Amino acid sequence: MLYKTKGVCAQAIEFELDGHIIKNVRFVGGCSGNTQGVAALVKGMTAEEAIQRLEGIKCGFKPTSCPDQLAKALKQAIAQ
Repeated sequence: MLYKTKGVCAQAIEFELDGHIIKNVRFVGGCSGNTQGVAALVKGMTAEEAIQRLEGIKCGFKPTSCPDQLAKALKQAIAQ
């Protein structure tokens, strides 16, 4: 799946779910080390657990962050 981000440096998030289990995550753009770290940490986690952990994280003065955008993407995916 491809999610177009809003309000962060990364332009998009590509991810794959197997049911509700996160298989792969790749951020397009953004802070490479941080986004790779987030992607590695959530791999194998349920979408629900990742949402619970990541939702609401802010980046500096921005009202969102790359992890928060991933939570939004996962919420949208599992609602379908």
